[in-house]
Amino acid sequence: MKKENLIQLNDYLWEIPRSFRPDMLVPARFFANEKLMQNILQDKSLEQLVNVCTLQGIKRYGLAMPDIHEGYASPIGGVAAIDINEGIISPGMQGYDINCGMKILYSECSEKDIEDKIPQLAEEIYRAVPSGLGKGRGVKMDMKELDQILEKGALRLVELGYGGKEDLDNCEAGGCLENADATAVSLLAKQRGRDQVGTLGSGNHFLEIQKVTTIYNEQIAKIFGLFKEQIVIMIHTGSRGLGHQVATDYIKEFMMLMDKYHIKIPDREFACVPFKSLEGQRGFQASQAAANYAWANRQM
Repeated sequence: MKKENLIQLNDYLWEIPRSFRPDMLVPARFFANEKLMQNILQDKSLEQLVNVCTLQGIKRYGLAMPDIHEGYASPIGGVAAIDINEGIISPGMQGYDINCGMKILYSECSEKDIEDKIPQLAEEIYRAVPSGLGKGRGVKMDMKELDQILEKGALRLVELGYGGKEDLDNCEAGGCLENADATAVSLLAKQRGRDQVGTLGSGNHFLEIQKVTTIYNEQIAKIFGLFKEQIVIMIHTGSRGLGHQVATDYIKEFMMLMDKYHIKIPDREFACVPFKSLEGQRGFQASQAAANYAWANRQM
C-alpha cells in the first residue's frame, strides 16, 4: 500500500476508497498520525484491511484502530460490523488466541509497603504462575470440570472460590458468554486446555507488578478502587492452546465448506461460512466457549 492511495479525512482519519479495488463492498478507514503511518505502511495491515472490506455482509466500513498491525487474515486492531442474517463468520478474523485480554488485580498496598519485598514477590509469582510455550500446571483437570469452565467462564472459578461477585461485575459480560457450548469444542482442544487454566503462555503475554503513577479521572479511579502510588498486578493472557485449537479446527472445517456455500474470499486465511448456517453456529458456540476459558484463565 502506498500513501498516495489514501485519502486523508482529518488529522487522524484516513480512508481507502471502494474504487481502490473492484471487489471492495465498503471503504476502509483507519486512525493514525504521521508517526504511526510510517509503521503502518511497512507491513501488510492495510492490504489485510482492504480484504476485510470484501467480505459478505460487511456494513459501512472496514475499520482499524491506531494499534493496527499485520495479523492473520485481518489486521490486529481491525473492526468490522457484519450482518448476522446475510454475513459470514470467519475464525481467522478473530485470530488464534480467542479473547486474549487484560485483567488488573489491585491491592491495598503502596510502593513503600512492598519495595523491600519485590524480589521475593516476583519469585513467588514465577513459582505460582506457569509461563512459556506449552507450559501447563502439571495437573490435568477433569473433563467434566473443564466443560463447566467452557460454559460458565470466570463464573465457574468464582463458584470454586477463586474470587468474588465483584470480580464478575468488573468483567465484560460478567466473564461468561451464555451461548457457549462445550460440545462444540473438539477433544483435542480440550486435551490441550486441561492443565492450562491459570497460566500465561508465551509471546507478548505477561504478569507485571505495576504502580499507579497518575490519576486522570478521580471519579472513575474511586469506582475501580485505584489510588496514586498503589501497587497492582496486570495480567495479560488468553485462551492458550485450547483457543488455538478451536481456531485451527474451524478454519480447516470452513475451508472445506466454502464451495458448498458459494463463498469467494480474497485470502484462504478468511475461511468462512454463513453465520446463520449450522456450521457457523457451531463455530460461534465453540468460540464463545474458548472466550469463557480465557476469562477463567485470567480469573485463576
